[in-house]
Amino acid sequence: MSQKCKVFMALVSLLPFTLVYAAETATHSTINLRAGVTDISHQVYDLHMTIFYICIVIGLVVFGAMFYAIIFHRKSKGAKAANFHESIKVEIAWTIIPIIILIVMAIPATKTLIAMEDANEADLTIVVTGSQWKWHYKYLDHDIEFYSLLATPNEQITGKWLKGDTYLLEVDKPLVIPTNKKVRFLMTSDDVIHSWWVPDFAVKKDANPGFINEAWTNVNEPGIYRGQCAELCGKDHGFMPVVVKALEPTEFDLWMEKKKQEKAAAKAEEKRLLAMSMSKEELMAEGEKVYMGYCAACHQQNGMGLPGVFPSLVGSPAVTGDVAEHIDVVLNGRNGTAMQAFSKQLSLKQIASVVTYERNAWGINSGDFVQPKDIHQFIQNQ
Repeated sequence: MSQKCKVFMALVSLLPFTLVYAAETATHSTINLRAGVTDISHQVYDLHMTIFYICIVIGLVVFGAMFYAIIFHRKSKGAKAANFHESIKVEIAWTIIPIIILIVMAIPATKTLIAMEDANEADLTIVVTGSQWKWHYKYLDHDIEFYSLLATPNEQITGKWLKGDTYLLEVDKPLVIPTNKKVRFLMTSDDVIHSWWVPDFAVKKDANPGFINEAWTNVNEPGIYRGQCAELCGKDHGFMPVVVKALEPTEFDLWMEKKKQEKAAAKAEEKRLLAMSMSKEELMAEGEKVYMGYCAACHQQNGMGLPGVFPSLVGSPAVTGDVAEHIDVVLNGRNGTAMQAFSKQLSLKQIASVVTYERNAWGINSGDFVQPKDIHQFIQNQ
């Protein structure tokens, strides 16, 4: 066997070891795709790795041939370049081989894409609505809905506290779904384009205002899975995480029953509040809590806002003028601005409290104290 053949065979013999090493490295790499916890995510991962291996083989063959030619057909060894033009065999080869490679790639890719888009026969349907900068979840089959907001303490964001392991990836109310059940997501948006993305599910779907996109998942393992909004949706884009808690079906049923009981209790509490009045201290304490959770991100904790971006509330006609107009803005938002409607996000008690707080905090002291029954009456008169 010639020296050239020996070198070529040595290069070929390295191919299996190279593929094994690449597979091991990719599996444990923190920058590779996650295998995830669903059948679809595993299919996506396997497809990704299959194409990755094909690319490695192509790279080895191309660079192997290139370096082989450089070493054994160099001018210093007296090699002379071949002189040929319009070789039919070469043209057929470099046309047919890429086509075969593309077909090999396309078959598993097509199967995976078709499976990813098949949201039929779902066991549970959830409407996912993006809203600057939070997610709203509505369980169509159970009449349960809630908003999910960032729960990372502001002290971590401003650098006063050390950042936790789940910094900017934690929420007050995670989306809860059952394991081993097909869950369909209907994605839409209240304002701008968002994108609901959970890497472990291999689900990333845009939420467009005025449109509904579909996605689905079937989680195999209980646990907490985190994601983010993957579309640049505004100044607080980085503060819009997704957290999904997957429970065993029996635990999910218990959770759903608990949520229904909480909803019934909240309705009973609102009826009770409509028949009584909260004290100034109760309104201010609850109002400060609501303000810090829902309003401070834009208007700042001291009410001064961000000049040129979000208006200051201190001394503003919005909080010193007509009470009815103030209530209307909080309930229905303000068109053409970033001020969103909170009528679906907050209870009568919370809206009454935050309006009272804004009209009496930061030295304003207007003396206006709004009760839940006032909010209820305003809604009835709209």
